[in-house]
Amino acid sequence: MNVLLVGGSGMVGSFITPYLQQHHTVRVLDMVPPEHDVEFVEGSIADPEALQQALSGMDTFITLVMKGGQGGFTRDHTTQLTIDNYTVNCMGLHLLLLTAQQMEITTGIHTGSMSAHNRNRAWYPSEDSVPLDGPNVYGLTKGFSEDICRYFAREFGMNLAVFRITGPSTRERFIERRNAPPVLGVVPTDEEDLANAYLAGIDYLQGGSGRFDAFFIAGDEQQKRINISKAKALLGWEPRAHLTIDSQGT
Repeated sequence: MNVLLVGGSGMVGSFITPYLQQHHTVRVLDMVPPEHDVEFVEGSIADPEALQQALSGMDTFITLVMKGGQGGFTRDHTTQLTIDNYTVNCMGLHLLLLTAQQMEITTGIHTGSMSAHNRNRAWYPSEDSVPLDGPNVYGLTKGFSEDICRYFAREFGMNLAVFRITGPSTRERFIERRNAPPVLGVVPTDEEDLANAYLAGIDYLQGGSGRFDAFFIAGDEQQKRINISKAKALLGWEPRAHLTIDSQGT
């Protein structure tokens, strides 16, 4: 499939691109060129012309763009953070989905965040039972972005998934975080596990119409802090990087 990574030059996009390229043809829409050898369209998620160019010939998309992110602990934010987050997480996403729907591209994955929740929790029982109560403008607009996805699924028959990711990490960083003492709100997710979640999501969204699902995507294989059973049941995904690490004695 032809997959557009919106904001694919950023941290998460750079992590997952090599894995996605093994299965799909990847194009990146971003303000800066990607580090990997993929087709590149320069532009913003908030630019309708750039969106049309980038989505042309695509089968699906993954949003990875972020500006002015904050953790889900404090409510402090600035005027600029407010402008940036509403532009990217709300207006830009709405324009992307509208453009995709008009171009008959009906599936996509929106990268949300566990910071849509207040992170002062020790346990996240399910995607539906934990309120979207992020205390700052980043978490607030990430919650709003899920409503935008629900709207396009309901009114335009799009199949959309939101991945509430947490702690995206290179393999090296994942090992460091995994071996460090636990920190409230910090659950690392390995780059390969993250990429495999997106690959599973692309497959899951094929067929039917008007579907919306939110998923916790976290490298918490024992589910000590985050219940990832929905991703296991519907996507057939679970973190597996720890198996490789443990087998190597790291």
